[in-house]
Amino acid sequence: MSFHAPLTVTNGRLVLPDGTITKGSVRSEAGFITAIGSDVAAQEGDTVYDAQGLLIAPGLVDVGVFEIDKPAFHFGGITRAALMPDQPTPLDIPSRVRFAAQSGKPDFWVHPLGAATRELAGKSLAELALMREAGARAVATGRRWIGDSGTMLRLLQYAGMLGLPVIAHAEDAGIAGKAVATAGEMATRLGLPAAPSEAEALAIARDVALADLAGAAIHFRNVTTRSGLDLVRAAKARGLKVTAGVSPAYFMLSDLAMAEFRTFAHLSPPLRSEEDRKAVLKAVGDGTIDMISSGHDPRGPEDKRLPFADSAPGMAGAETLLPLTMNLVRDEVITLPRAFELLCANPARLLGVNAGRLEVGAEADIAVVDVDRPWIVDSDKMAASAGNTPFDKQPVQGRVLALFKGGMTIKSRKFNATGR
Repeated sequence: MSFHAPLTVTNGRLVLPDGTITKGSVRSEAGFITAIGSDVAAQEGDTVYDAQGLLIAPGLVDVGVFEIDKPAFHFGGITRAALMPDQPTPLDIPSRVRFAAQSGKPDFWVHPLGAATRELAGKSLAELALMREAGARAVATGRRWIGDSGTMLRLLQYAGMLGLPVIAHAEDAGIAGKAVATAGEMATRLGLPAAPSEAEALAIARDVALADLAGAAIHFRNVTTRSGLDLVRAAKARGLKVTAGVSPAYFMLSDLAMAEFRTFAHLSPPLRSEEDRKAVLKAVGDGTIDMISSGHDPRGPEDKRLPFADSAPGMAGAETLLPLTMNLVRDEVITLPRAFELLCANPARLLGVNAGRLEVGAEADIAVVDVDRPWIVDSDKMAASAGNTPFDKQPVQGRVLALFKGGMTIKSRKFNATGR
């Protein structure tokens, strides 16, 4: 139960679930949206925020982050995050899942992803049913692929019975090994351990077949290659319960970003060829990709200030998730409403939470967005706990000016001339 005053966000452009954008206001009480439209007005006692003609959108829902980093999430307009089970102590027992589910309150929603297997070792299944009761919204294989097909099949069958989606890492571990780059000219020039991009397609092909056999839902968190996307496209055409996600790095960058051994470009899966980057763009445009997530994984100097092959993969992505997705709108790959489907509605649907859309009855997670506001990404000035971004010093457009969780004000402040 929320005890803060009702909230009315007025005078904005509403991003509605049917894909229209219309002038109007939104009002909430006790944490839920109670009215929305052009005739909605603030009532006595309301907290009022004047959007001044800017976009009023749902708070972003980020699937698959590796750290709860609230300053970065609030900066980026993210009100909910699904936490990966790869934590210092894996989320493979109910008590850890329960603790994680409570860890964001009162100003952030954390939706833990239970570990698919004990200690994420890929051997024996974790206590899926008990973790669901403790708050797990899905189960995930973590940073790893489950190599044992029998274990993966049992996982899909069991999770399917429980109504839990399985979120999979798609990279055949036997082929990927200890590779840090995609096989090709760049990896050869740099002398880095590399694996062929087909490692992704092989993993997806097997897991799609097993999901079909089990009749279960499977979500591939990052699909980054042309061949992998073709498999997802074909599975959807057959009516299978397969969804796919991607992070902005894979449609913004190719393996050329590793040219100077810059470890901020060391990601998992590794950056791909330019051909694959274009395939990801096409897949976002044609609907093969269902959601865009940050993969937020802040890493300090102890993890990144190392030779490329010895550094840890990952990037701080929460702050750049929205502006980099807005690039797709400006380049006419997708429409503005579709961008918020990818960032909000579809991730919320995967997690089964009553959010991600501006609709009466939904939880009042609301962002006021200036989609044209320019700013410069600066790894030294990020809100994240570490500034390991491959987009350092890159100009971007799109900022969240106000953010509300369950109708409660999270941030509502003026910005200086630099946009920070």
